[in-house]
Amino acid sequence: MHFDILQKPDFSLVRLVFEQPGEQLLVESAAMVARDSAIQMSTHMQGGLLGAAKRKLLGGESVFQNTFTATASGQQLYVAPGPEGDVEVVTLDGRAPLYLSSGAFLASAPTVQLDAKWHGAKGLFSGLGLSLLMMQGVGPLFFCAYGGIHAIDVPPQGYVVDTTHIVGFTAGLEYSVQKVGGLKSLFFSGEGLVCRFSGQGRLWISTRNPGGLGAFLQPFRRSSN
Repeated sequence: MHFDILQKPDFSLVRLVFEQPGEQLLVESAAMVARDSAIQMSTHMQGGLLGAAKRKLLGGESVFQNTFTATASGQQLYVAPGPEGDVEVVTLDGRAPLYLSSGAFLASAPTVQLDAKWHGAKGLFSGLGLSLLMMQGVGPLFFCAYGGIHAIDVPPQGYVVDTTHIVGFTAGLEYSVQKVGGLKSLFFSGEGLVCRFSGQGRLWISTRNPGGLGAFLQPFRRSSN
């Protein structure tokens, strides 16, 4: 299949062109925007009931995903995330998984498997959730975030990221949750907790976060006594 990401980075839209009959794309529920009418769609729980429930409870993903199958070459499918923001694509080679934060999965080839990996309390305080989505297999993987997505190759000395801006990272990286400085910085700097990444790999961050938008809009909300 051939694909383009249009309208980056604010209103990203993925356009896929199937090159031969039988090609498929696994898409998150409600992410389809438009398609050729002859493309077939089926809805299922990837990994069965237990696997789908695990991803829902721990990874924040939908229980059901949709699979779109081409019936002829040249057919087009458009998909987009729910939040206003960006989409990135990584082609997995089957050698190492990629980890995504809750809600970041958009679409993938059916040869890419979704699973939820438990991260416990560390994951809760990291802003990533109790569990990360573990993506592994072969083929294209599309993921999304509110705001733009920026890729960083983590340097040998490590890298620090605000917990609310992490989208995903490769398997060669580890992270720990830390406070920015002393107690004064923790409560009054506006930064709170951060994640310190170490190891070798790539990290994807978002340029915005929904919590920051909510805090910005709060003073402008009309309220009644």
